[in-house]
Amino acid sequence: MTSLPSSSAPALQRSAIPGSYGWPVLGPLSDRLQYFWFQGPSSFFEKRIEKYNSTVFRTNVPPAFPFFGGVNPNVVALLDVKSFSHLFDMDLVDKTETLVGDFRPDLKFTGGIRVLPFLDTTDPKHAQIKNFCLDMLMRSSKTWAPTMVAALDATWDSIESKKGSTGSYLLPIQQSIFSFLSRSLIGADTTAVPEIHKSGHVMADKWIAFQYLPTISINRVQPLEELFIHSFSLPFWPIKSDYKKLEKFVEIQGKETLDRGQKDFGLTKEEALHNAISILAFSAYGGYVILFTQLLGNLATHKDVHAALRKEAREKIEENNGDLNFDAVRKMDLIKSFVYETLRFGPPIPSQFGRARKDFDLSSHDKVFEVKKGELLCGFQPVVMRDPKVFENPNEFVYDRFSCAKGGEELLKYLFWSNGPQSGTGPTAADKQCPAKDVVPLSGALLLAQLFQRYDEIEIKGSSITLKKVSSESTDVKKAE
Repeated sequence: MTSLPSSSAPALQRSAIPGSYGWPVLGPLSDRLQYFWFQGPSSFFEKRIEKYNSTVFRTNVPPAFPFFGGVNPNVVALLDVKSFSHLFDMDLVDKTETLVGDFRPDLKFTGGIRVLPFLDTTDPKHAQIKNFCLDMLMRSSKTWAPTMVAALDATWDSIESKKGSTGSYLLPIQQSIFSFLSRSLIGADTTAVPEIHKSGHVMADKWIAFQYLPTISINRVQPLEELFIHSFSLPFWPIKSDYKKLEKFVEIQGKETLDRGQKDFGLTKEEALHNAISILAFSAYGGYVILFTQLLGNLATHKDVHAALRKEAREKIEENNGDLNFDAVRKMDLIKSFVYETLRFGPPIPSQFGRARKDFDLSSHDKVFEVKKGELLCGFQPVVMRDPKVFENPNEFVYDRFSCAKGGEELLKYLFWSNGPQSGTGPTAADKQCPAKDVVPLSGALLLAQLFQRYDEIEIKGSSITLKKVSSESTDVKKAE
């Protein structure tokens, strides 16, 4: 397990886990309304930390009542770095169908196949599929950066062509992300299928939404959300035709990758196909859309750091013979720190779950609690990553927090966005850590470096971005080749 701020074990206070689940039906319903509507997820957990004077407590989390048969919303919440890290110990927790708690979307969404995120490490299929995914990443390592830069260049060129070099970046960048991930991960060229090239990202968005909206807080049109989104599982049929189009695209354009999944990793054709779609559309595309939009949002909020980031980007690219690639961004200390801080402040997957394999003692910073076999553990990262005993000024976005100059590399062992420590030895087939643990931060850094390579000024308001081109004397910096 991850090394953590030292607490002398004998000095820790042994306590019963505080909190309760309330009356049947009424307790889960009340907690659901507080979580989604009256408080919001972060406040929901923070208020209970204050109430129980503990970062470990019992509560209910959605989805719950009235139409979720067989779903138990009872959890033990783990809301500090030390208690949360137990979720990475595969000897202690079982991850079978716990991606979003005790709820699993209908298998129709994944062709009747239980895909990798819902498998425990003890499932024989887990190692086969995880290794298949790791192999995809390894094979894409030489083409990832140039493919991504080329796709983003097309996006920025399109925005530049508009009057005043101003436009909405949200849909164009989603299209760009889907395109480069399709090519990099599964060798599929979206331009070969015009409908996928134009709308593949929209199909992926709808596919994700129909599976997971019952667990996601939107809080825009209450009480309609509680009545029509959070009260029952959404059906597969409205997006069936879109999923079939994604299936056909991956099956034909990604045939070489699917053949390798069968030949080299022992998967059936259906297992390779539906896991490839899940890896592309959920794990990769869904995560990158969240990260990239959060990075741009943080650039909008923190204009005062643009000059330092721009200076570093251009200097390191120049030192790298003018090439923008992963070798260059690995040396960009401030830009990498900005990405890590974004991942700390807004983890792409906010909640992590696991079920206790056995009775065990669970430690927070100051107490020890007895967890019983079968209990569902829930960590909410936006609160965990603001642990004041680990992160100084935890509620502030400190762009250079993880920089070498501040000794921030030591903090990487507490950065858990990938379902494991950023500085750990994973990912492997024996854990549940994101296979792209290292690639994701580098890709975020590549996005920032490319923007500051191309533009002297970047103005972002909401989903609108205004770009001022690099002056002519600076244009000798080359793009990735």
